[in-house]
Amino acid sequence: MARILITGASGNVGREVTRECAARGLAIRVADRDPKRLAQTLPRHEAVKLDFLDRATWRSALDGCDQLFLLRPPPIGDMKTTLLPFVDAAYASGVRHIVFLSVAGADRMKWVPHRKVELYLMAKAKGFTLLRPGFFAQNLKDAYRRDIVEDDRLFVPAGEGRVAFLDVRDAGAVAARVFEEPTAFQGHALTLTGPEALTFDGVAALLSTALGRVVRYEPASIPGYAWHLRRRRSMPWMQVVIQTVLHVGLRRGDAERVEPTVERVLGRPPLALADYIARAADTWRRERRP
Repeated sequence: MARILITGASGNVGREVTRECAARGLAIRVADRDPKRLAQTLPRHEAVKLDFLDRATWRSALDGCDQLFLLRPPPIGDMKTTLLPFVDAAYASGVRHIVFLSVAGADRMKWVPHRKVELYLMAKAKGFTLLRPGFFAQNLKDAYRRDIVEDDRLFVPAGEGRVAFLDVRDAGAVAARVFEEPTAFQGHALTLTGPEALTFDGVAALLSTALGRVVRYEPASIPGYAWHLRRRRSMPWMQVVIQTVLHVGLRRGDAERVEPTVERVLGRPPLALADYIARAADTWRRERRP
């Protein structure tokens, strides 16, 4: 029976890809650097260790799989010694289709690591599909959570830029749909967005309504934001640079375009940011002290 290897399965996107594939009855194997983490988050699925920095883990993870969900771990910036040779290993092992989670704009942002993987897959001219999601709604739970909980603010250098936030569940559903019928999406690059583009003032208003307290948007300067990520959030420099540049791009409208891809692939509208915030409101509530 065909089997899909899902990398980064313990993360936000990987978990949703796993859930959607399982719901469709697709055979899957989940992979992560720490199998114990998988046992806690995805206990009902076959789990294997996979470390892009340790080639000894590649063969057993890929063995028997004919499709692959490939996700770049944020700490890994060198594609030449990690994801690119892993692509070669995947095809050599019998994988016939790779779904790579890239980023929106990778076709024009030559500096993002995802671009190198995209070009490598294109040059191979084998089975692949590129997913290019915009900003995830779940960034509010991850990258922005502490600022919201601790300071009642969204602090990013986005100016008045608008963002068509994408719910991770839609990314997972699109990936699963591609795995169901890979030939229909062979060689396609799918840009994924939410149903509407909102300013961060608008996002702050949605948070304020859901939480019953005022959350404000404070536009950050470029150096102020980089300092904030490095000093207050202890983020590695590579991630600081990437995250800062991506947010500055919002000022130019890099993430404001609403694409019809999700509805075209899934046959329904994409999930709205307001629905996600209402569903996940407890994420940003402060602990009540006795």
